[in-house]
Amino acid sequence: MPKTGITAIVDYDAGNIFSVKNALDFLGENCVLTDDEAVLKKADRVILPGVGAFPAAMESLCKKNLTGVLKECADSKPFLGICLGMQVLFSKGYEFAETEGLALIPGEVRRIPVTDRVIPHMGWNKLEIKRDCPILKTTDEAYVYFVHSFAGFPENNEHLAATVSYGVDVTALVWDGKYTFGSQFHPEKSGETGLEILRKFVNL
Repeated sequence: MPKTGITAIVDYDAGNIFSVKNALDFLGENCVLTDDEAVLKKADRVILPGVGAFPAAMESLCKKNLTGVLKECADSKPFLGICLGMQVLFSKGYEFAETEGLALIPGEVRRIPVTDRVIPHMGWNKLEIKRDCPILKTTDEAYVYFVHSFAGFPENNEHLAATVSYGVDVTALVWDGKYTFGSQFHPEKSGETGLEILRKFVNL
């Protein structure tokens, strides 16, 4: 069972929120979909999901006046970005146009630099563990599910918790060493491995 408290799922018109909520409901977690600053501040932990393009995500977060409160939350409580939500944790992205991100993880989001692989990168890949991480399932057969064309490239390798191989090493999971985590894969679609990651997160 998860710890008591509330997990806030940020609703900013970027998709994928209901599959994340369904996974948390399955785990018995008390969660709420919200774009309310007061609710986010009161929540015990925050998840920022997302599917789509980096500039549109940041535009929506800015229109809803959420960038400031999200940075505040990430500095004080467990915070998880998923897929596009992970990408906007970085300093900037280059999808369609150079766009400033939340700058919670120093680095950039760029198109996966491969010419001999299909883009988008879609399907199951085995995690390659780079460092201990509180939410990471570390079995030898930890496979997770991806759908993306762009990937984060952290400035500091100490923020890199796991990668997968797709012609090049692709960032799978980042962690700032404190409260902020970013998952390029979809834990809510990654079977028991993904559920275990979410379970560990809601119990932080």
